[in-house]
Amino acid sequence: MSHLPYILCLILFLIGLYAVLVKKNLIKIIIGLGIIDYSLNLFLVLIGYKKQSIFPILSKDTQIQPMVDPLPQALVLTAIVIGLAVTMLMVAIAIRLYEKYETFDITQIRKLKG
Repeated sequence: MSHLPYILCLILFLIGLYAVLVKKNLIKIIIGLGIIDYSLNLFLVLIGYKKQSIFPILSKDTQIQPMVDPLPQALVLTAIVIGLAVTMLMVAIAIRLYEKYETFDITQIRKLKG
């Protein structure tokens, strides 16, 4: 089994973490959090994948074979909806901060305090 997809998920996660920790622009931080969210969703989908397996749909005439685990896929569908809602909330807060301080730079927002 190849570990390359898991390594790529880790690299994607680290790119998002870099954006959250280093960047000073609120929009770039929100994009970094989105990248982290997508990398975790991809990792969960990869956990449920099994090579040369079938869909988890059983009928009376099918034989039992290795199947893909549907639970991580269901969790990812839920996580996508929650991630979208959280992203929209962060964008709304960023817009309100921009209306008040007229900047997306968090260092300037910290200096203004008002």
